[in-house]
Amino acid sequence: MGANTKYKDSVFSFLFSDPASLRELYEALEGVTLPPDVPVTINTLQDVLFLDRVNDLSFTVGDILVLLIEHQSTINPNMAIRLLMYIARVYEKILGDKNLYASRALTIPRPEFFVLYNGTAPYPDEQVLRLSDAFLDPASLGLPGKESPALDLAVRVININEGRNGEIVRRCAVLNGYSAFVARVREYEKELGNKEEAMKAAIRYCREHDILKEFLERHSSEVMNMLLTEWNWDDALAVRYEEGREEGLETGLEKGREEGLEKGLEKGREETARKALMKGMTPDDVSEITGLDLETVNKIAGQ
Repeated sequence: MGANTKYKDSVFSFLFSDPASLRELYEALEGVTLPPDVPVTINTLQDVLFLDRVNDLSFTVGDILVLLIEHQSTINPNMAIRLLMYIARVYEKILGDKNLYASRALTIPRPEFFVLYNGTAPYPDEQVLRLSDAFLDPASLGLPGKESPALDLAVRVININEGRNGEIVRRCAVLNGYSAFVARVREYEKELGNKEEAMKAAIRYCREHDILKEFLERHSSEVMNMLLTEWNWDDALAVRYEEGREEGLETGLEKGREEGLEKGLEKGREETARKALMKGMTPDDVSEITGLDLETVNKIAGQ
């Protein structure tokens, strides 16, 4: 498993950063066994940002299938829209310099989309999100409805929390270990009341009980940094939403809602930057994660 110390990446994407682990993950999700000679090739969009986040996992299976997998601790109802944008860029990458105007028909890998959820809010074992659910109804224009849209995209959202979807998790050792590790972090956080201490305790526990042991022995410092950044980001998203919502409710006007949301977004970024700096991250890395300019990050560091 190759090292990747870009803290904007998640522990999840770090764990599944090699073809062998992705092969096992695909086989678990689909309940199949791939022939050993079928290649798995990573084509994750590391340079594509959506709301300051990168695409988690993208890979092809035998150049026949292309899979996009996102990990979420908070369910985003817009994941089908996000994945539509991602798959367009993935196909652009796969096609390269092929001529789309040529007389010969081109072929592209068949897409499959997954979101692996391990948040604390209740969620079913599996649910499907569809792009078509976001489409406006042409009946509002006085036009007849249509049974099926010209474009659709289905995302399987799978709950990977410990104790859920046991067959899928058991078929993938890395996924099983990740689910157990996150569960231990949450248990220790309730017990200790401190995220950082909870993560340290969970790492010790998992190493002692052979849960992601080799990975945690080799990468414990990266895991700490990535997990702290990732969880602080989730906190910041909650701040962004709440600040914008409250401001919008106070004004009752669309402009007020937009201004309130922007204020919430800015406060969320600043709070994330403050926490990341306290954990020892460099101003350059904090600027990259939060989208704040370096001057602003340095001001926060000097406060």
